[in-house]
Amino acid sequence: MTKQSLTSYPKERIQILFLENISDKAIQHFKQNGYVNVRKISGALSEEQLIKELKDVHLLGIRSKTTITKKVLAAAPKLQAIGCFCIGVNQVDLAAATDAGVVVFNAPYSNTRSVAELVIGASIVLIRRILDKNKAAHEGIWKKEAKGSFELRGKTMGIIGYGNIGSQVSVLAESLGMKVRYYDIETRLPLGNAVAARNLKDLMGHSDIISLHVPETALTKNMINRSVLKFAKHGAILINYARGEVVDLDALAISLAQEAISGAAIDVFPEEPEKNGDAFESPLQGLPNVLLTPHIGGSTEEAQENIGADVSSKMFQYLERGITNGSHSVPAIGLPPVENAHRILHIHKNVPGVLSAINLALSSNNINIVGQYLTTNSRIGYVVLDVDKKLSQKAVTLLREVKQTIKVRVLY
Repeated sequence: MTKQSLTSYPKERIQILFLENISDKAIQHFKQNGYVNVRKISGALSEEQLIKELKDVHLLGIRSKTTITKKVLAAAPKLQAIGCFCIGVNQVDLAAATDAGVVVFNAPYSNTRSVAELVIGASIVLIRRILDKNKAAHEGIWKKEAKGSFELRGKTMGIIGYGNIGSQVSVLAESLGMKVRYYDIETRLPLGNAVAARNLKDLMGHSDIISLHVPETALTKNMINRSVLKFAKHGAILINYARGEVVDLDALAISLAQEAISGAAIDVFPEEPEKNGDAFESPLQGLPNVLLTPHIGGSTEEAQENIGADVSSKMFQYLERGITNGSHSVPAIGLPPVENAHRILHIHKNVPGVLSAINLALSSNNINIVGQYLTTNSRIGYVVLDVDKKLSQKAVTLLREVKQTIKVRVLY
């Protein structure tokens, strides 16, 4: 089967929209493969704007500022897939996307190194109190002193959340001669000489630097609060490059003012400006030895290129081959093309009897099924069907009439 035959829908009719200044790597991926209707918008869009823009869009690429609601999905009948060009997918109503049969992809690993390096960089800046000395120098004050400045070597890095980024921080920290403790609600095997803490209190009490790498969930909201900060080792440094809701910033400001916590690096905030140049406020502004950055943990040229290549590849594989590996909505299937057959994708509500209805509809009309694969999640089922070429259009018509059908698409 030639590469050109891997999709039957005319490529010039596929509408692709990328928002929030997504890397040109993504655009190049599609254009190099014959997709000409690719638009790029630099900023995020409101719900009202999305409803207007997505009417005829087949693929949508977003980052963290665009919110995809149930209302938006209902107004996008042609939408096949959403690519979240970032780590998280919490900006998408996944339940609504699942019910609509819209595949949602992300890039959970592509900016891991960028975030991990920045954590180490911030650790050095804060433990040496570089920010205070830099401020003094800019004000014309010569402040050459060793008091309050320390090396990372021999100190303990406490990592909360030992997933993709947390474990990378662990490796980098240990390479600099640090001890590593980590805490995670899931059982995680340690890398190198890292040691699992018994609980959050244990980690806080033994760590010179505490770095957060957890998702935003009901369990993690304000997990670093006034009560937890009391367990911190005196003079510890807190770094949050995870999610804005994880740290109670008012409580942290009090700990910093009382010098119980000696420094902090915060990159994510409960409320963030919509675009560059907008006003920004935080209770941590003006405090000494505090590094505030505008959600740039993964903002490196390398990370954005990696994310662009990763997510666009997943979207392309679904569009041309029906592959859903890495999806957060439609169940995962990854099958190679089949010679001398037409492939049809069928997404339906996950209720008993749908597969039987599909097979009955096709067999009663003498349509031969060359290959078939079904996978489900709690809400929907995804069937890949390879059928006789001569009868594929009739098969599509029959499949659309099957009760509980959400989406049917001829792949090739």
